[in-house]
Amino acid sequence: MTTANNYDARLAELGLTLPVPAVPIANFVPCVQVGNTLYVSGQVPRENGQLAFAGKVGRDLDVEQGQAAARNCVLAILSLVNAHLGTLNRVRRVAMLQCFVNAVPEFGDHPKVANGASDLLVALFGDAGRHARFALGAGSLPGNVAVEIAAVIEVE
Repeated sequence: MTTANNYDARLAELGLTLPVPAVPIANFVPCVQVGNTLYVSGQVPRENGQLAFAGKVGRDLDVEQGQAAARNCVLAILSLVNAHLGTLNRVRRVAMLQCFVNAVPEFGDHPKVANGASDLLVALFGDAGRHARFALGAGSLPGNVAVEIAAVIEVE
């Protein structure tokens, strides 16, 4: 079954480019496909292959910087999806995002930070980008990055 959507072209229309897919640094794989469901391992923000957006949201970074980190994570997720499927056009629906925010204990705007990721997915996929989600605070994340996001995606 082929889709009439051209998400690859839409990505370019939005002025977005996918980074080089990250290589796992531990004992896991980036994506696991079970039937039509693709599970994408948690991705952290990187720029030019290096960790980016280090620090705690609410102390070192503000909400807008957290949102930028979340967008960066989603681009990393999309790069893995594209590498696994050969195209984003095989995406049927983003089912779920799991968003972890490295924040100070008193920070309470985790959902606003996660909106950086959610807004990008809706801009790219339209209704197929609307998803279930959780956003929660973490005491720390790998490399002291501000955000880590994993995804569950229905594919063709």
